[in-house]
Amino acid sequence: MARRLVGVYAGTFDPVTNGHMDVIKRAMRVVDHLVVGVAINAGKGPMFSLDERVGMLEEDVVDLVRGLESTVEIKSFRGLLVDFAVSCGASVLVRGLRAVSDFEYEFQLTGMNAHLNPDIETVFLMASSDNLFIASRLVKEIGALGGDITPFVSERVRGRLMQKYAAEKAAE
Repeated sequence: MARRLVGVYAGTFDPVTNGHMDVIKRAMRVVDHLVVGVAINAGKGPMFSLDERVGMLEEDVVDLVRGLESTVEIKSFRGLLVDFAVSCGASVLVRGLRAVSDFEYEFQLTGMNAHLNPDIETVFLMASSDNLFIASRLVKEIGALGGDITPFVSERVRGRLMQKYAAEKAAE
């Protein structure tokens, strides 16, 4: 029986962008089962709650998995990424790269993860040219300033961001 290759793609996904979805779609071609790990990272001061971030991913991923052999699961986690990967039965960490600055950080992270658990490999997927510049932080900033974020997120995510901005404006 062939071994099932399980990968983990982790992040805060605050919010999930088209760039994230591109990496998820492409990772599904590399692994048999992909676990998208939503990090509990209060230190980053996320705009969306953990449940909201998980929900947005679940909604957007449904469209990707239709008709594909690989499967995707969304899970939240706290703690070390390699420990989360082991708990999921994963042997691969999927990381997305956009720019040289990403590579420096990811290079360090990969070295640390390899030291913590040498049985887990890291696979880098370059962002497609349409998504090289998309970052959640920038999407939130553009949206907060009234700019059009339609090219960067799904319609569902755009709606949720607009609701957040409207609620913030009403509270002022």
